[in-house]
Amino acid sequence: MLLEECRVTANIPAADLSRARKFYAETLGLEPAGESPGGLLYRTGGTDFNVYETEYAGKAGHTIAQLHVDDVRPVVDELRNRGLTFEHYDLPGVTWDGDVAGLEGMGHAAWFKDSEDNILCLDDARTE
Repeated sequence: MLLEECRVTANIPAADLSRARKFYAETLGLEPAGESPGGLLYRTGGTDFNVYETEYAGKAGHTIAQLHVDDVRPVVDELRNRGLTFEHYDLPGVTWDGDVAGLEGMGHAAWFKDSEDNILCLDDARTE
């Protein structure tokens, strides 16, 4: 198949690119690897994502990107210490331990909103 080996890049909208840059740097600890007019390129863990300026930021109402980590809990603790607030959702089959959701057979996850009201997810994608 033509797309089996392709790379996929997430595009995350931002109403205010300066505010988004500050959030991604100060809260998530990420610095852009590149910039273009109206956009920032981030590289992490061998993948890329773009944050681009648009008036449509934060309107998706669902998770727009997942950040895969080895263990969700210490990352949640660190980000909470940096002032991040986590979201809680009433989802079937999910158990909560503070801000960390246990997903039976799928590991753990935690959701948060960035400075632009986009929903992002941390997950450890491990089986329990």
